[in-house]
Amino acid sequence: MKTILVAGAGGFIGGHLVAELLKLSEVRIRAVDKKPLSDWWQVHPRVESISLDLQKWESCLEVVNGVSQIYNLAADMGGMGFIEHNKALCMLSVLINTHLLLAAKESKVERFFFASSACVYAAGKQTRPDIPGLLESDAYPAMPEDGYGWEKLFSERMCRHFREDFGLIARMARFHNVYGPKGTWKGGREKAPAAICRKVIEAKLSGNHSIDIWGDGNQTRSFMFIDDCTKGSQMIMNSEIIEPLNLGSDEMVSINQLVDIAEEIGGVKLKRHYNLNAPKGVNGRNSDNTLIKEKLCWAPSIRLKDGLERTYAWIHDQMITNAPCPVY
Repeated sequence: MKTILVAGAGGFIGGHLVAELLKLSEVRIRAVDKKPLSDWWQVHPRVESISLDLQKWESCLEVVNGVSQIYNLAADMGGMGFIEHNKALCMLSVLINTHLLLAAKESKVERFFFASSACVYAAGKQTRPDIPGLLESDAYPAMPEDGYGWEKLFSERMCRHFREDFGLIARMARFHNVYGPKGTWKGGREKAPAAICRKVIEAKLSGNHSIDIWGDGNQTRSFMFIDDCTKGSQMIMNSEIIEPLNLGSDEMVSINQLVDIAEEIGGVKLKRHYNLNAPKGVNGRNSDNTLIKEKLCWAPSIRLKDGLERTYAWIHDQMITNAPCPVY
């Protein structure tokens, strides 16, 4: 019976991935996160759950012992506001991937998955809202998002060279804006879909029918529902694809259109106030799914409206019950 390690298991994506891996037969799951278990988004009774700081070499060596596969989702990150104001913290996540790779090499781990990000893409390719989808090759010449994007791009190269020099089977996926229930929805680390849902719900519950939007609302993105993310991550992990792959929806919308969908779900229309001084990121970012369709005969397909309905309903329940929201 092989053991699968999920690093960052107390976070949003990690918690959902553990839940999916539990459906596999004849596997053990070891879940690790630096947060105390009380702050994990999901804790599963049939899982070995450990609270350790994976920036430390000794912690990585401990948790990798006896492991066959590693999913590395651990990172200090959040939405655009957090990324803009915490570049050093984001870059320190490089210690996690470096130490996990070294520990994987020492322990002869069979496969290693690294969760990269669309933030690796060159800024010059994302200057217009009507940008076409980003190809995997658009990451070079390198000019990624400062801080977080540089850490992800550097860690991709580390995975590549550990494969080339030491034979570690490493797989990489560039996540594009993952969203869904059981994740951060307030506190500064939440991403746009959760933030917009929360703001719409707040406006509806308070009767103050207005909403603050960062930027002019014309910036474009694509958003991938968590179920597509966990499925695609497992497919990429178990594939023979050595290059980084986009893992994201290609359904591009503006932030204004994202608000439209949330308003429709909530049955409310709000007056919009645009904060042009707030962090808004690049003007346009979308996933080109040509390569993943070619390699896996599959691509994320859950419609934004369908996924946002489920996310909105879950956040609404959290708000009306005053449920606690972990830091990230």
